[in-house]
Amino acid sequence: MTWTLPNILTVLRLIAAPGVAIMFLYFHRPWADWFALTLFVTAAVTDWFDGYLARLWKQESKFGAMLDPIADKAMVVIALVIITGYSGMNPWLILPVTIILFREVFVSGLREYLGAKAGLLKVTKLAKWKTTAQMIAIAVLFLGTGLEHVEAIRLQGKTVEQYADLVSQGLAAPIPFCGTKDCSSYAAWGGMVLIWVAAILTAITGWDYFRKSLPYLKDDTRA
Repeated sequence: MTWTLPNILTVLRLIAAPGVAIMFLYFHRPWADWFALTLFVTAAVTDWFDGYLARLWKQESKFGAMLDPIADKAMVVIALVIITGYSGMNPWLILPVTIILFREVFVSGLREYLGAKAGLLKVTKLAKWKTTAQMIAIAVLFLGTGLEHVEAIRLQGKTVEQYADLVSQGLAAPIPFCGTKDCSSYAAWGGMVLIWVAAILTAITGWDYFRKSLPYLKDDTRA
């Protein structure tokens, strides 16, 4: 491969994917949430820049074309696993996340099976909108998980650990200061709506790829 700036950005985005999880290993919340949000958003922005620069400078490469969707999927999958775990395994979140993960695995397997014919499953504009919707939804959900802790600290003057103890004893709950709800609730609901939109777009694009591949999945019945 040629180490052009677009390729470097793609590689950095791939490295950033596990970095999102590492934030929760080395930092306490809500700092882990903020660092993960910052890293995720920064990496997501490079997703637009690397493609734009590659086309602008005529530096498109097979390596970049191969690695770009892998980096996107790694970012989305790792972030969704983290958010689902820290959101208390909310079934309304688990369902769209399951749809997204199933589609990504299914389409990746489909491309692998088709081999040389996988080029027929070109990335569509709707698929690009799907990726954008996923990344925006994940960013908003990270914002919600971080705000939940910030509200507790700011309004009650306690550390994350002290507040967590009070919540576990049933003696404390987030105090509203964004109208009738706390700010984290707005972010959580906004993220939930966006992740469902992303899941629907994901399902539609998955079906589109499957439909296009059907002619190449039929058994040869000729003697």
